[in-house]
Amino acid sequence: MDIELVHFFDATVTLDPPVDIGQTPQGIRQIINITGGTVEGERINGTILNSGADWRLIKEDGSAFLDTRYAMETDDGAVIYIQNIGFRHGPPDVLEKLAKGEDADPNSYYFCSTPVLETATKNKKYAWVNHTIFLATGARLADAVKLSVYEVK
Repeated sequence: MDIELVHFFDATVTLDPPVDIGQTPQGIRQIINITGGTVEGERINGTILNSGADWRLIKEDGSAFLDTRYAMETDDGAVIYIQNIGFRHGPPDVLEKLAKGEDADPNSYYFCSTPVLETATKNKKYAWVNHTIFLATGARLADAVKLSVYEVK
């Protein structure tokens, strides 16, 4: 069986500065509040709600385990919950730039995730997202994350 990726949307997710919990047995734990953003796609448009956060874990090698939970509201009023699990890693010099809040070429590091979308079953236009697998690629900016989300067919 072949897999096809179909572009669903691009999102810009705006962020507060990280709240640093510090070194834990698993790594350096940070919480990054999500403050808003935009969603643009051929089949969906909307805004990222000022809700949720990324409970990021920085490992000893500088790689990041990302665990985000937030919501978006479509232009036609549907609310979609998103839980996005992923990894970001790359060369030490690039990870250092990102840690300082500096931009780095997104092609110079790995940033992929698996967003799970969930909405009310009454939202007939979007209920299909409740049983669909998505993949995303990302880029970290100083105060935002850019995501391109793809439906797996």
